[in-house]
Amino acid sequence: MATPNEPPRLPKFFEGSLPQEHSTKWAKCWEDKWTPWDRGGPSMALHDLLKENPNGVIPLPSETSPKTCLVPGCGRGYDVVLLSLFGYDVYGLDVSSQALSAAKENAEKALTEGLYETEGGKRGAINWTCQDFFAEDWKDVQGTFDLIFDYTFFCALPPPLRPAWAKKMKTLLSPGGRLVCLEFPSDKKPSEPGPPWAAPPGEYLAYLSNPGAQPRTDEYGGVIAEEMESLAPGGLKRLVHIKPGRTHASGMQDGRVQDYISVWAHANE
Repeated sequence: MATPNEPPRLPKFFEGSLPQEHSTKWAKCWEDKWTPWDRGGPSMALHDLLKENPNGVIPLPSETSPKTCLVPGCGRGYDVVLLSLFGYDVYGLDVSSQALSAAKENAEKALTEGLYETEGGKRGAINWTCQDFFAEDWKDVQGTFDLIFDYTFFCALPPPLRPAWAKKMKTLLSPGGRLVCLEFPSDKKPSEPGPPWAAPPGEYLAYLSNPGAQPRTDEYGGVIAEEMESLAPGGLKRLVHIKPGRTHASGMQDGRVQDYISVWAHANE
């Protein structure tokens, strides 16, 4: 049981907040230096996916073909650093300026002390941008991205924002680009409060297959699988859907991986 001086659990802290108020609540967590979701390091599942690159599904950067990448809700920027070491020019986006200050410190420490190995031919550039993911126009960021990585961002959004999330992802993804989602928590029930909200594979499939549309949901906001629509011409198609060999402890249960990792592309490719 929490002590009187202990911050409330995330679901309790967000209870009763309107979707449009959540950005302010996340920023408040950073102001209070309360980040119980922090993973403490980069995603092992993402590292392994890029390293193994099954069937060459991921467009990796090279000296003659640079690639850009976006990590929305980047927090302390662990995955931003990891992706830069694979050669991507990465943008870490967060709504909290305190989060990005922590990310800059973390990145400087990681790169100065050589905490991670450079996987690509050379390290890509790192950029930080403080703004709302859903804003119509972003300052200091233009164009689309060759790779987008979503981990604990989709599940941090209340279900009413998921159609807008999918539409924005489609808009931000370059032709030939890939959206990589580390699906968490895949085993949580929609009836359980969030954040994190339940994020089983069917949720990603329903929203990304028809970006911007609202699929039929139950009383808790969970997608009704039997009534899911097929892939729309303007949607994103799933190219890869696997359980990673390694993931964070929060995505494990009784020693077994519960997370999934999925790779998405524009339906017309």
